[in-house]
Amino acid sequence: MSTSNNRHIPEELNNAINMIGDAWILCIISNLGNSSMRFNEIQRSISGINPTTLADRLKKLEKEQIVIRKEETLDKISVVYELTKKGRGILPIINEIAKFAEKYYKSELKSG
Repeated sequence: MSTSNNRHIPEELNNAINMIGDAWILCIISNLGNSSMRFNEIQRSISGINPTTLADRLKKLEKEQIVIRKEETLDKISVVYELTKKGRGILPIINEIAKFAEKYYKSELKSG
């Protein structure tokens, strides 16, 4: 008989954590928070992400309906990515994580 205090995590919460728990995904969503961007613009805005990883994460975000991929025609056809309503709903969470990091980890980086 187990005496551990296992707590049940609701499936919805578990799914959300699995989706946004990826650092690259958080960076992509954060960068798309202000406006739509082309693939290369997103890649340049996120230091260290390679094109394959970025393409994989964008596909995952599209599948989850967090990002929409749109074709725009200016002088030629180009593809841009932008947040959906669902995606914009994640921005306040990212902002709170940033506040937490600023408060609790900034001083550790300076002293460490």
